[in-house]
Amino acid sequence: MKAFFQHAAMTHGITVRVAVNFLPEQSQPEAGQWFWVYHIRIENDADEPLRLMTRHWRITDGNGGISHVDGEGVVGEQPRLLPGEAHDYVSGCPLPTSHGSMEGFYVLHKDDGTQVEVRIPFFPLAAPATAQ
Repeated sequence: MKAFFQHAAMTHGITVRVAVNFLPEQSQPEAGQWFWVYHIRIENDADEPLRLMTRHWRITDGNGGISHVDGEGVVGEQPRLLPGEAHDYVSGCPLPTSHGSMEGFYVLHKDDGTQVEVRIPFFPLAAPATAQ
């Protein structure tokens, strides 16, 4: 399945693209649980290699509740991207409401140890009206 990237942000020559989909089969609205899957592509259009070291997410639910999630790498990896390379991964997000949003940043390291903070674009999480 080819991802249709709905959201993108470029910082320091690194583009982060996001495609997000609601998963009704993983959701239980009657129990107050909604679930989305998101596909991220990180593209290195800079002129030097970079390694993705950490991530920070700000997840907001429909009630205004905010969760911060920090961790090493993405889905257990700390990919190194040469100029012109991209890294794709898929992950998911549960919420206690039928809508919300996500945004954040990655910290990447250059070969000399210099850190670069790269923005993950804001993207909404919205279940279809039939799943409310």
